[in-house]
Amino acid sequence: MGKPDAPTPPNPYATAAAATGTNVSTAVANAFLNNTNQSTPYGNLTYNQTGTYSWTDPTTGQAYSIPRFTATQDLSDTEQAIYNQNAATRYALAGVGSQAANNLSGLVTNPIQNALAGAPGGGQASWLSTPGPQTQIANAGPVQTQFGDAGNVATGYGTGGNIQMNVGPNDFSADRQQVQDALMARMNPQLQQQQQALQQQLADQGIRYGSDAYNNAMLTYSQQANDARWGAIQQAGAEQQRMQQEAIAQGQFANTAQAQANQQNAQAAAFQNAGQQQLYEQLLGRGSFANQAQAQQFQQNAAQGTFYNSAVAQQLQQNQAVFNAAQSQRNQYLQEQYAARNQGVNEITALMSGSQVSQPNWLNTPSSQIPTTDVAGLINQNFSQQQSNYNTQMNNWNSIMGGILGLGAGYLKSDEREKENVVHMGTVFAATPEGKTKPLAIKQWSYKDDPTSTLHLGPMAQEVERIDPSAVTTRKGVKYIKPQQVMGSILRAA
Repeated sequence: MGKPDAPTPPNPYATAAAATGTNVSTAVANAFLNNTNQSTPYGNLTYNQTGTYSWTDPTTGQAYSIPRFTATQDLSDTEQAIYNQNAATRYALAGVGSQAANNLSGLVTNPIQNALAGAPGGGQASWLSTPGPQTQIANAGPVQTQFGDAGNVATGYGTGGNIQMNVGPNDFSADRQQVQDALMARMNPQLQQQQQALQQQLADQGIRYGSDAYNNAMLTYSQQANDARWGAIQQAGAEQQRMQQEAIAQGQFANTAQAQANQQNAQAAAFQNAGQQQLYEQLLGRGSFANQAQAQQFQQNAAQGTFYNSAVAQQLQQNQAVFNAAQSQRNQYLQEQYAARNQGVNEITALMSGSQVSQPNWLNTPSSQIPTTDVAGLINQNFSQQQSNYNTQMNNWNSIMGGILGLGAGYLKSDEREKENVVHMGTVFAATPEGKTKPLAIKQWSYKDDPTSTLHLGPMAQEVERIDPSAVTTRKGVKYIKPQQVMGSILRAA
């Protein structure tokens, strides 16, 4: 294996020329595939190549001959006959239309006001006038809105006094606190003496401050002291509760007396209001009678006004009918005049329009699209593959050369009889002293006497000896090679 040669990069102009030529050829082939001739009962559609034009690629200067196509549409015999007849008819109608246009000019130049001069008159607004409607009716008299006063209603009565809303000026918290403070003032000196006595007892017993025994003893004392303090607090709360209950009982007695007085005053006010209500109802009955008579008189007056207004509305409807008849007569006359004026124009328009030829309906033929070959991509891909192979070969070459160069100076034991785990890695070429080139195998191995089985890379001494005997020596029956001399033979052959 000699040193590999790098691949030659593709010429970009040659690649562009190949890609353009492929694209042009594909486009021409697609044109011939998709220009499909069609035949229908109404006619034919034919595509023909009628020439070519030359196009030059501005990048490569390559000239290409591009075909030109012509699409020809022919009518069937029947449709062609219809087309000829329609053409003759349109020609004849054009002459008739020209003559009619001359006749129409006199009608159009005559002002429309002349035709409208003899129109009948329309309805007049004065025909719709009628006597004014009655908007007021006689008043039956004022409604009675007041009657005699029966006296004032009693809205209040004497009170039995204010209701007691609390049980005293305070909640006896201060009295409770005094009791609690008195008990605590008597108890705290005793608790402090007991604590000091307990601490002295623990010290006499040799129990150190902060030990578990010390802490347990002090915890028990603290719980007893807290129980004593809670007892004092509970006694103070019981005293506060007793004082509140006495205040509540006094307030309830006062409120019971006040409620009895209120009840007596309410009964007296109710008797007074009953008499006033009876007098009020009598006066209300008199006022209601007078108002009913006034309402009856008002209804009679309203009925008279309604009858008069109905007669006025009937007279208005009769006048409206006469007005509408006059308007309808005038509108009909105007429509007839406009119709006579437009008729000539409509006739010319009808003469100018003729029957149309049925044009063939062409099918949407299936289109075939030949994909364009990516010639440039294939060329570049091939170069990439060659470059990848070259890189692989160079890596192998460098690996083998590096292994050989790593053998060092002097002589190296390379007898194949001293090696094991031999693997062939590749082949290089080496030059003989006479200048001939011969292949030399490069192998991987480990020495039999190496307990670590370290891998080495290089040639076997027996194979080097066949190429250059001067690069091999024998010591105690084992062959050695001179790596520098072997490397020189390889480089001379490269």
